[in-house]
This record gives sequence, C-alpha cells and structure tokens, in this order.
Amino acid sequence: MEKEENQNLHSENNEEIEKDKQPDENPKNDDLKSEDKIKELEEKLARAYAEIENQRRRFEKEKDDAFDYGGFSLARETLNLIDNLERSKFALENDEKLKNSETLKKTVDHLNIIQKDMISILKKNNIEEIKSIDQKLDPNLHQAMMEVEDDNKEPGTVVQEIQKGFMMKDRLLRPSLVAVSKKRKENDENSKQNQKSEENQSEFDEN
Repeated sequence: MEKEENQNLHSENNEEIEKDKQPDENPKNDDLKSEDKIKELEEKLARAYAEIENQRRRFEKEKDDAFDYGGFSLARETLNLIDNLERSKFALENDEKLKNSETLKKTVDHLNIIQKDMISILKKNNIEEIKSIDQKLDPNLHQAMMEVEDDNKEPGTVVQEIQKGFMMKDRLLRPSLVAVSKKRKENDENSKQNQKSEENQSEFDEN
C-alpha cells in the first residue's frame, strides 16, 4: 500500500513539474497586451506634452500682455489730467474778467506747454490720440454724442471733438466722443417738394 501511495505522489509531482516546464499556450496575447500598454502610455505622454505646451503659450501671452499693457489702467486714469487741462483752458478763456488780458494769454500758454509735454510722454509709451476731425465715423474708435447740421460735409463725418480718444498700441484706451454731420431738414423738405412738383408736371404733360 505504501509503495502504491508513494508511486502516486511521485507521478503527481512529475506532472506538476512538466506543467511548469510547458510554454504559455498564447504568447501572442501577452505581446498584444504589451503593445496596448505601450500605446496607452504614448497617448498619455502626448496629452501631457500638449497640455504643457498650451500652458507655456498662455504664460508667454500673459507675460507679453503684462509687458505691453501693464500700465493700461494707469494710462487711462492719466487721461483725466489732460481732460482737466482742456476744461481749465476753456473756463479761463470764457471768463469775462480775463478775456483779452495778458494774464490769460500767459496762463493758457503755460497750460498748453504742460498739455503738450503730457501728450509727448504718452506717445513715448505707445499711447497716441485718435484722429477724429473730418474722419468718417468709426464705431470702433468714435462714439457719436450728437448730430450737427452741415451741408458741406458728408453725413456721418466727424465735425467736432468733445473729448479726445486714445489708443495704446493696437488696443482702444478710450473712444473719442464726437459730433457728426447731417443734412439740413430744409434741404430734405425742398428736395421732396421739388420731386412732387416734377411728378405733377409730368402728369400734366401726359394729360
């Protein structure tokens, strides 16, 4: 009995050893799994690289904007000083006590020098005035505040600048507040009357 049991155990051990020695039944499956894992890792790396590249570009743009337009808010506030100089000159020039006086002339001259210096400083920092007078109204640069009857100008032409507008490089700092031309109503009414007269005359001629 013992001999039989020993023989059985020995045969079972031999079978297990033989199984371990046998190669895998599907080596191709393992190769496919490895390829899939490699592809997955490659895709993850590609996505990570793309994200890093996008972040780098955003950072570069933010850095350039900060360099080019970092003083945007300060520049816009500075324009108030130019506006106040304009108002001061207007108030002095319309003061009845100062009109035609030497004091007024000297004061206005000094204010003009200060204003020119300020505009010069703005230009050095890429801030320039928007051309408005005699220009066609541009909604991207001008804001129409009123209409002025003027038969000598094409309708929609800027004829008066209420407040100067400025650009900072290619960015609008503030629009120009302007008045634009329009045709007189009298001319419109006259043209309508003339047209009616011509129509009536043509009807009369036909009859």
